[in-house]
Amino acid sequence: MLLRRWRERRRRSQLDVALAAELSTRHLSCVETGRANPSRDLIRRLCDELDVPLRERNPIYLAAGFAPVHRERPFDDLGAARAAVEAVLTGHEPNPALAVNVRWELLAANRAMGLFLGDVRRGPSDPPFNVLKATLGPDGMAGRVLNLAQWRAHVLRRVRRQLDRTADTGLAELLAELESYPAPEGTDAPGPDGEAQDLVVPLRLASEYGELALLYTTTVFGSPRDVTLDEIAIETFFPADGRTAELMRGLAG
Repeated sequence: MLLRRWRERRRRSQLDVALAAELSTRHLSCVETGRANPSRDLIRRLCDELDVPLRERNPIYLAAGFAPVHRERPFDDLGAARAAVEAVLTGHEPNPALAVNVRWELLAANRAMGLFLGDVRRGPSDPPFNVLKATLGPDGMAGRVLNLAQWRAHVLRRVRRQLDRTADTGLAELLAELESYPAPEGTDAPGPDGEAQDLVVPLRLASEYGELALLYTTTVFGSPRDVTLDEIAIETFFPADGRTAELMRGLAG
């Protein structure tokens, strides 16, 4: 039943998946309805073909009578992988960068990111700091985002696509909260970074140093086997115009 749900979520036919996973359509049908017990290897092949997130694979293994395959370690216990995250964040300075989990909770950030997030002090009982709530929330940075209507629409589209891929319940709750925030009226006026806007949607942010225009890229780990690692994304920001690049270099100096 779980495998069928993921096949339907991916909009794949039984024939298509069976051919790709090198088994008969009848066998796949029997596996999906519980009339046949899949092997551990078959579960892996089907999950790979359907791009099932590691977090959602463990329940499939359990339903088939196997122990969970993928561990979930805290971020601080990821060893070399955590060191790699920190190396990317530090190496990206003087430009801002941060690492988040699938629910957009902040895991780590470089010093340049303080320009945007401020001095975030977290107590041991505080809830995780959510980057999207801080960006779009009425009590967060929304008042400083100069192209809020454009940026909000982009962020919501991205989270919807992410939810479609992961089916994460926490992400569904986050999306509902983001959609409940007051939507800005009208459309955003074009900023001075015309070239950047012809390429991507920039984040235009007011700061005490003046207006900043930023592009971003996303980096994920290849071939993860740990649930936490599978859900980590590193967001790296780049100047979208010469003025922002000069300002970031000046702040670093």
